[in-house]
Amino acid sequence: MLLEQIKNTGKTTLNENESKQLLKEYGVPVVNEIVAMNKDEAVKAASKIGFPVVLKGLGSTLLHKTERDLVHLNLADAQAVSKAALSIIDRAGDELQGLLVQPQIQGKREFVAGLFRDEQFGPVVMFGVGGIFTEALSDVSFRIAPLTQTDAANMLDEIRAKSLLGNFRGENGADRNQLVNTLLGLSRIGTEHPDIAEIDINPLLITPTGNVCAVDALVIVANKTDAEVLLPPVDPVSLTNFFYPKQIAFVGASSQLGKWGHILFTTTISGGFEGEIYLVNRKGGSIAGRPVYRSVIEIPGKVDLAVVTIPASKVIDLIPQFKEKGIRNMLLIASGFGEIGTAGKKVEKSLVKQAREAGILVLGPNTMGICNPHINFYCTGSNVRPRAGSTAMVAQSGNMGMQLMAFAEKQNIGIRGFCGSGNEAMITIEDYLDAFETDSLTRTVMLYVESVKNGRRFFESACRVGKKKPIVLLKGGQSKAGNRAASSHTGALTSDSKLFNAVCRQAGIIKVEQPMDLLDLAASFSSLPLPKGNRVAIMTLGGGWGVVTADLCSEYGLKVPELSPEIVKRLDRLLPHYWSRSNPIDMVGENDNKLPMIVIQELLKWDGCDGVINLGILGRRIMLKSLGDSVLKVDPGYSPDFIDSINRGFSEFEKKYIDHIVRLMEKHNKPVYGVSLMTDEKDHTVYRVKGRSFKGIFFETPERAVKSFAKMFEYQRFLMKDSKNELA
Repeated sequence: MLLEQIKNTGKTTLNENESKQLLKEYGVPVVNEIVAMNKDEAVKAASKIGFPVVLKGLGSTLLHKTERDLVHLNLADAQAVSKAALSIIDRAGDELQGLLVQPQIQGKREFVAGLFRDEQFGPVVMFGVGGIFTEALSDVSFRIAPLTQTDAANMLDEIRAKSLLGNFRGENGADRNQLVNTLLGLSRIGTEHPDIAEIDINPLLITPTGNVCAVDALVIVANKTDAEVLLPPVDPVSLTNFFYPKQIAFVGASSQLGKWGHILFTTTISGGFEGEIYLVNRKGGSIAGRPVYRSVIEIPGKVDLAVVTIPASKVIDLIPQFKEKGIRNMLLIASGFGEIGTAGKKVEKSLVKQAREAGILVLGPNTMGICNPHINFYCTGSNVRPRAGSTAMVAQSGNMGMQLMAFAEKQNIGIRGFCGSGNEAMITIEDYLDAFETDSLTRTVMLYVESVKNGRRFFESACRVGKKKPIVLLKGGQSKAGNRAASSHTGALTSDSKLFNAVCRQAGIIKVEQPMDLLDLAASFSSLPLPKGNRVAIMTLGGGWGVVTADLCSEYGLKVPELSPEIVKRLDRLLPHYWSRSNPIDMVGENDNKLPMIVIQELLKWDGCDGVINLGILGRRIMLKSLGDSVLKVDPGYSPDFIDSINRGFSEFEKKYIDHIVRLMEKHNKPVYGVSLMTDEKDHTVYRVKGRSFKGIFFETPERAVKSFAKMFEYQRFLMKDSKNELA
């Protein structure tokens, strides 16, 4: 094969002609060209190709030919070719391996495509706007190899200048099949040849007829480097054991209020954990009326989980004791390991080595703890106890995790389990994903991620899990992502954030930008059916709110379709004659509680929408209560009992309205997103209806409702595309 022949020469960079020959073998359309060794051969080749032609200097070290004046365009005759050849020979000197003669191909649109290797994710394919605007605009998309046809097609649609791929200023639209095949060819090279570091095709020209042609290319062969040693995967069953302990030993237990050794066992016991609790401190004695063992060896019973809070320098001494006692799981709360720098990393590495040899699995270190509400197991640094549910949460920041858990508790969002993953010395975010894939109680996965240990494994695990249950992710540390140093445009155009965003899109991960979005989507995914499309029906008690919501829908890629004549006719019988007769439906402040019940029923029956956003229906009880209090202070004509009956009536209506919505969602399999008019301490996001699989969802702002609808549709679209790809 060509590549093997070239590699045997010891070269690290292929010249332009060699690069194109390789690309041609993988289905990339390249320009027809002739290699000439001198001026006379160049003139002869130009005559054969036909004028006008392009003449370039050819050499494996000539990487930036245009800047060095080694590219001459629109050469109209033999004399011009001869003159250009002499100039190139003079300027290139000993680096010149020949002269490259190409036809002058016309085309107003230039793109770039390429391949590079990321340290975390491996081979990555790139596509974007090319030519002289490549770096200036940085309008590019990425995908991890291997690509599917769907992946390649999505890359074309993601660039901001995608309109250039259609009919443009009298020129035909680009041949999408040729572009897709180019990207698939790059993907195959990336997976079949790990020794190729980078490929840069720029420009990838679109001719007036729409044909695609690679007129310049560069291939760089990698220098051999030692592969990074990656952590071995953790068996999901072993990981599950951390969340279902029957006997827990708290090593480093303390009687001092505020210390970790006191917080954790008091939180665990007060949370209702029904298993055995053992306290361990080398001083012995008693704490909180419980005996304290001087070491785990003294504990009379079996220990499923050891929660360790002693100083980092002392932890390694526990390994022999744990091994003797048969303790296989260590929840290492203590800090002072890899997070503090070189010295801490050395201690952490030594601990992991000895723990692995002893058959002990370490969760952490430097973690805020774990919880499993399904067995009342709350072993965290904060007294937060969300109810049992189906959303599994892992946070690489313990403080962020605790804040999210507190919000989940307040908003009535059920949690399958929580883990602050800490330094991930032995158990990584990839291991948690693998465990969620097989856990029957997990319906939604929620992640706060700052980095991944094994990018390729993270991507592959997420691809599998995402096909079965949604993954909602917030990424920290994106604001100052630096560009990679690279020899070509391909590697230089990406950044940590751009690539990670592409990984999320490809794997079907629902990536959010704000912490609140995590909980909103956890609530929505665990409570509502997925929308089949992006068409939204909006009903509101106030016109302005409906207009704002419609604008937000447009911003987030949702459609607000016009009402059909049939539904207008049905609503004409219900609403005042001056209602808008359009979507959004403004119920013009009507206080008849039957109206929203009927209108939302009609909208969910309508085949012209895929979901409903209703605004201002819930929360009116708060406004009316405030009004009633004012009336009682001013007007003695109204009794407290009368005002109270009105308040009770609206409270009862809200319960019936939620029950009505949930029943309608089950009947029509369409989501309903609510926005409350006002909220108080009694309100939350999730409202459960006994005996029903779906739940009522009500947010405080229209934006949160719209974003949730849009993100759920994004996931539904991923599932549909993935299904089509499998069929293909």
